[in-house]
Amino acid sequence: MKKIILIILSAVLLFPACKKDPKFIPDMLGGSSELYDPSFYTPANYLVSAAKPNPTPDEAKKPVIIVVHGYSATTFEWNEFRTWAGGRTDFAISQVLLGGHGLDYANFKSATWQIWKQPIMDEYSKLEQEGYTNISLAGSSTGATLILEMLADGYFNNHIKPRHVFMVDPIIIPANKTLSLVDPLGPVIGYTTVDNSAGEEKYYFHYRPYESLQQLNNVINIVRKQLQDGVTLPANCTLKVFKADKDDTADRVSAVLIYLGTKTSTGAKINVQLVNSSLHVFTRLALRDPAPTTQDVKNQTDAFTDIANTIIH
Repeated sequence: MKKIILIILSAVLLFPACKKDPKFIPDMLGGSSELYDPSFYTPANYLVSAAKPNPTPDEAKKPVIIVVHGYSATTFEWNEFRTWAGGRTDFAISQVLLGGHGLDYANFKSATWQIWKQPIMDEYSKLEQEGYTNISLAGSSTGATLILEMLADGYFNNHIKPRHVFMVDPIIIPANKTLSLVDPLGPVIGYTTVDNSAGEEKYYFHYRPYESLQQLNNVINIVRKQLQDGVTLPANCTLKVFKADKDDTADRVSAVLIYLGTKTSTGAKINVQLVNSSLHVFTRLALRDPAPTTQDVKNQTDAFTDIANTIIH
């Protein structure tokens, strides 16, 4: 009886803004077909495989980095990296939209984490088939978790090896430890809500169906177990983790687990950098409320510079 009472109390504390029957409005992502992720309409603006399907031999040798957003987000999460890169031609950026994301709530609600991951594999495979030989990956939050699962699951065993992998605030241990309660409490809860800024409402889901939270919990648990078993990177592949030290979404123990559970093909440790930031996905500053600080801008610039300098050398 005491256990049941604790669970009920946890539900009240964990999901104070739950919505059994949410009201979708046109100005929010998922509330209108006019706000679908723009990569659906102009894929060549986001995916290198669509923009340059037949690269010249020189183009095929240039670095391409596939960037992957997190849970409930869209390609918007990496827009600033493209903006920062400007007209640079020494590398190309491929912004992937996770499966089940960027459309309506029906798609978001029904998608499994394997469906989330599929577009990453699709873009990687297309680039390989078209002749690109220098491919790296960067993931933020759950995007990083999915890339880590691909590394652990041996996806790259039968593909060309990625040159570099970057993770920004990967989530292995949620800061909110009660995510695990979503299995017993989810059907009662329905939807939870998040406090997006007015601008973020167009790019981040306002409501989170419990089914999608269950998928998030599932993939986190799987990757945590994979890290316990040990993950070895493909040959000549490097991994760097950037982790905000005061992140309220992904516990910084996530970075510790990745550091302890992952090694290079030669047995060396991977690189982890703690960042002086309280922002989850500190590389995305646009539409934040309150506005980013000078330190936030420096963190973003330093990370983008580090990523770009690494992949071009």
